[in-house]
Amino acid sequence: MKPPRLQKGDKIAIVSPASAVAAYVPRRLARGIATLEKMGFEVVLMPNATAVHSHTAGTIGERLQDLHMAFADPSIKAIISTIGGFNSHQLLDELDYELIRNNPKIFVGYSDITALFAGIYQQTGLTTFVGPALLTQFGQFDGLDPYTEESFKRTFMQTEPIGRIEASEEWTDEVLRWDVADDRRREHQVNAGYTIVKTGVAEGPILTGNTGTLLLLAGTPYLPSFDGVVLMLEDDESETPETIDRYFTQLRHMGAYDKIAALVVGRFPRKVDFDPDFPLKDIILRATRGYDFPIILDADFGHTDPVTTLANGVQIRVEATDSVTLDVLEAAVE
Repeated sequence: MKPPRLQKGDKIAIVSPASAVAAYVPRRLARGIATLEKMGFEVVLMPNATAVHSHTAGTIGERLQDLHMAFADPSIKAIISTIGGFNSHQLLDELDYELIRNNPKIFVGYSDITALFAGIYQQTGLTTFVGPALLTQFGQFDGLDPYTEESFKRTFMQTEPIGRIEASEEWTDEVLRWDVADDRRREHQVNAGYTIVKTGVAEGPILTGNTGTLLLLAGTPYLPSFDGVVLMLEDDESETPETIDRYFTQLRHMGAYDKIAALVVGRFPRKVDFDPDFPLKDIILRATRGYDFPIILDADFGHTDPVTTLANGVQIRVEATDSVTLDVLEAAVE
């Protein structure tokens, strides 16, 4: 089930299903809203988007209220998360999946919001999206990176197949303190492109998100099937080589590698600090020993910028031979 496409003039709701960061960075929040308005959209900040309840953006009830209001309002065509953080999975057992199923619309963000994207996709069949969030991407000093904006528009504003996901020309993981020092464009570096770990050709529906958050759903009714999917995973700068190793080993023990068609991993921030003598490539080769599906690293999604927008359930073809091609074979919206 695909949501209707986005058009200029449409209304976009802003929600905070996890962390309360939006309450503390009003300038960054205003910049994110301004970027969407410059793109031609009407922005609605939901009532609890800047709420604070301990370490979350409002109580469970308040966060649910914003999501349910956004899905129920026929004038709202898309929902964008302010940021990820922690604990959006608290909402899964009280979400109104029938309401969502009857009111399909674009819902996009990344990181911890993976829990909602995965749960909604599993429970309703609605295509959900890992892509830019309001504070982290739309709220940058110079707005969206051109690569991020082009992918956003190609995914949400056209009904033709999305097509080739090219590697970006440059990327950044520089951290500038929001509302204090984010008053310039971040320093970028040349992108060396995709890294091939295992060669091969595969095709299947995308299953994407933050690795640690997705694995929170193991053993629950909210984890989507791994059968035949192109698994596209990322994680953030708070992780370490040890925790990343743990995650990819857990996927092995869950039997995920028996089922998936391919593995594509988003670029990690340098702060994760992989050992040059045992890099991420070797961690993944060890976890996937005995399997022969294509594996690609350093794709443009996750916790570095720019980011491509990825759609759960949409067919993608992966070729890792002398070079890499990622072709999304269908539209993500109707």
